[in-house]
This record gives sequence, C-alpha cells and structure tokens, in this order.
Amino acid sequence: MNCALIDIGSNSMRLSVYELADGSFRTLFRDKIMAGLAGFVVKKKLTPEGIGRACDGLLQFRETLELLGISDVSVFATASLRNIANTDEAVGEISRRTGFTIDVISGLDEAMFGYSGAMLELGLSSGVFTDIGGASAEVVTFSSGKLCGANSLPIGSLRLYSDCVKRIMPTKGALAKIDERVKAELAALPDGQSYERIAAVGGTARAALKLTRRLFSLPPSCTEVELAAVEQLWQTLIKNDRAAIDLILKTEPERVHTIIPGLAILRGIAQKFSAKTMVVSSYGVREGYLCSRKRSEILATRKTES
Repeated sequence: MNCALIDIGSNSMRLSVYELADGSFRTLFRDKIMAGLAGFVVKKKLTPEGIGRACDGLLQFRETLELLGISDVSVFATASLRNIANTDEAVGEISRRTGFTIDVISGLDEAMFGYSGAMLELGLSSGVFTDIGGASAEVVTFSSGKLCGANSLPIGSLRLYSDCVKRIMPTKGALAKIDERVKAELAALPDGQSYERIAAVGGTARAALKLTRRLFSLPPSCTEVELAAVEQLWQTLIKNDRAAIDLILKTEPERVHTIIPGLAILRGIAQKFSAKTMVVSSYGVREGYLCSRKRSEILATRKTES
C-alpha cells in the first residue's frame, strides 16, 4: 500500500510518498515548496497572506497526489503553525480551504520524531541529533543508545533572518545580533556534555553538506564531514563577497538568505557540545512521524512465513 505525508514547515513545505511493504517502508517520491511561512508572521500571528501561501502549497500537492492516485494522506505542521498566536484560526482556515486535516505536533514530538527517523538510517549509539528548521531548532542528546535530553528551541534559519537581517546577506551588525540570539537560546541546553558527532537533518544541514562538498571538492556520496570544514565554510560565507554569494547561488540558491543564519545555529550547537564531525541523514521528522502514526499499517504489511 502507498501513503503520503505533507510536512508544513516554517521555511519549506514537503511532500513524501511512501510504499509500505514487508513490515517497512520505501520512499517513492518527494517534492517541496519554499513557502517561507515564518516570513509572514507579524506580531506573532500568521498573516492572511501566509495562510494563503500554505493553502496554495497544499492545493498544489493535492494535484500531484491526485495524479499519482494517492488518497491516504496525512498532514502535519511544526513550528510554522505551533509557534504563532493564532494557531487555531490559521489551522481552521487552512483546513476549510484545502480539505486537509492538520496535525500540529509539539516541539518535543518534533524532536523525537526527527531523532527516531534519523536513527532508522544512521543507527548511532551516542551523539547529538539536531533538526534546524525555519522557525525552530530541535536538539536531542543520546548516549549508549539511551536518550539523555530533548529540546525544541524557538530559533530557526528563517526566523533569525527575518528578525536580524535587513538585506539578503547579513552585515557585521546583523551577524552580531544572530550570534547573540543563538547564544541566548542555546543557554537552555545543559553544559558540560561533549559528543563526538552531530547527526543532522533538515534544510540547513543538507545545504551545509552540499556547500562543504562543493567548497572542498568532496564526492556527492559524502554524507559526513569534519565540523572544522563547516567552520571554514562559515568563514568563507561571512566575508559577504562575490565568491561567497556565487558559492551559495551555484549550490543552494533557494537558501541564499537563510543559510548563514542556519549555519550560525549549527555552529553554536557544535561548539556547545564540542562536536568534531557531522553526519547528515536523508530520513528525519517525516519518517519518524510515519513510523509512529502508521505503525499498525506498516506491521500489517509484514509477510508471514510460509
């Protein structure tokens, strides 16, 4: 059987189609729309224009799903609709206009779904998991296969850009504001813990990996990099010169305005936990949500031994 998930994020909206078979799942199709919903939050409320963009994205996905013949669809939202003052109003209007029922998940659930999804692929026993989104950053620490702590922080790449940057690329003054915000939010995490590796998911992590691979001519198959290389990437981008802009535009043009704020969060997390390497998983919150919400359906597809 096939099913689909739609993730309404603060920066991007993502559609994933899965085949459930043999007690597991396989990704069949992925699509995304850069809706930038966090940029349409005014006085902590998602504006009518922002609600309209969410509706447009969902209706576009509906057309795709109808072409694919997929009727089993679940829609969930993270900080995009969770961290606003008019959640009920926005969710109600979006549901009315699109026909989709929307599950607004908590920050803790988002962190746990992201962690469990990433571990399906990575299978690490110890480290720091992070999912840096547009309006929130989830951080989970784990050791010897056991969870140590889970947090959802109210900072994200698009939120920092909207709050701290007046132009496309941040000035020195904007960088100082971003750094201050990141340090203030990361202060909520416990001190004294050190982890060798960061397991990362989300748009910022994928973009950081792609940019690092391009900067250091690493192969496309590389999914783990030294954080010292990511630091060199940071130093290259904050020069704010033609070479920095060209690097972003040739690699991740959709994130030209959010990659530096996102990297600031990633860099802060790495420093907080004295991490040395970063591995990026292709699985994350959607796969964790799928395995949680569709557990019975997945198990039902397991073939019985003859």
